[in-house]
Amino acid sequence: MKLWSGMLSGDLDKFAEEFNSSIKIDQRLVFDDIKGSIAHVKMLKKTQIIEADQADKIIMGLQIIKQKLLDGKLEIDLSSEDIHSFIESALIKEIGEVGKKMHTARSRNDQVTTDLRLHLRDEVENIGSILKEYLKILCEVADKNKETIMPGYTHLQAAQPLTFAHHLMAYAMMGLRDLERLEDLKKRINSSPLGACALAGTTYPIDREFTARELGFESIMQNSMDAVSDRDYILELQSVLSIIGIHLSRLSEELIIWSSQPYHFVSIDDKFSTGSSIMPQKKNPDMAELIRSKSAKLIGNMNQSFVMLKGLPLAYSKDMQEDKESIFDSVDTIKISLQVMAGQIKSLKVNKEKMLEACKDGFLNATDLADYLVNKGENFRDAHHISARLVKYGIENNKTLDEIDLDIYKDESDLFDEDIYQEIDIKKCVNERKSLGGPAKKEVERQIAFVLEKLN
Repeated sequence: MKLWSGMLSGDLDKFAEEFNSSIKIDQRLVFDDIKGSIAHVKMLKKTQIIEADQADKIIMGLQIIKQKLLDGKLEIDLSSEDIHSFIESALIKEIGEVGKKMHTARSRNDQVTTDLRLHLRDEVENIGSILKEYLKILCEVADKNKETIMPGYTHLQAAQPLTFAHHLMAYAMMGLRDLERLEDLKKRINSSPLGACALAGTTYPIDREFTARELGFESIMQNSMDAVSDRDYILELQSVLSIIGIHLSRLSEELIIWSSQPYHFVSIDDKFSTGSSIMPQKKNPDMAELIRSKSAKLIGNMNQSFVMLKGLPLAYSKDMQEDKESIFDSVDTIKISLQVMAGQIKSLKVNKEKMLEACKDGFLNATDLADYLVNKGENFRDAHHISARLVKYGIENNKTLDEIDLDIYKDESDLFDEDIYQEIDIKKCVNERKSLGGPAKKEVERQIAFVLEKLN
């Protein structure tokens, strides 16, 4: 018998029954539902809404159901309408008619959003822990590559030399902000809607502060309609997870590019690669490609949540049943994506020689060449043009800037002297960039320490 079937006659159409059911999705809330119900019944006992011995029997029954589920002695009945119906039905079977009193002064409207907030609160903690481990690995690999010089790019064109450590720390800083966003939204997830009932509260003398404390909520939703009818905490979490996914996608794209034959800057470990069914020589960065693809799913899930909610009048509508599948999928997706990316970064093989060679071939010290002239008294605009002409000469004559004869330099400007070769040395170019946030070794060490301190 359905919880709501008192006024209706007959059974649902079989397709409507399946269409209406959410238990295949919300079954993962089973222990959150039990936790919320125990807190609710304790409150019913405290406020004498139900008798103490009845409340104790209900609580004992819920604890027995939880243990049976943990021990595998009870299976969730997927023919139930939802997880709340299943728990109530199992409780009545366990302790008898008194189990029907559990739902006093509560609606499934406040029950489901309470369960969801409890579940997502824990998931945010889990994601935060996984994200921290990923950031520690970025710092660990960066620490080993503080002097691994590589090209930095704009427009995917070689721009200026920096280090692999500096590049990784850019992603670490993004990850720190992701972590801050997760931390910040906790207080909005961790607010209790329990006691709002269907939309207008209840005439029973409930104690919402008591249930909030029992469930570890930091605050209480102050309006009963708002409590049951908004899902902005899901929208916010979907947004944060999408941002994390985008950051992982960008790093994935770079791993894919760097591991390709024209670059060969890095080699992704075989544990995170696959081969070709026809081409024996192939080693494909499939895990990086999948992470890149998963970001599209995260954005799609976020859009689904926003669009689902945008036209709903207050208070509850059945549309909100669709809030769970997409957020659960996003949570699962971001957790495994972070774990796979952490494994890839930790096991990367870095081709330091190839990275350094690319810096020289790409004339990445051309800016330093112009700066040399500026420091000798030339204005920057003319120094820029002189440097560009020397790069063009190098390309035409298949020479790097440090291979061009001093006579050619002097033909462009009398300000050039023997010290030009020292000033355009790639390693010096990197280590002179000591400005806050730059790629110089000591500055990258500061960045690593900054991130690690934030993680502690």
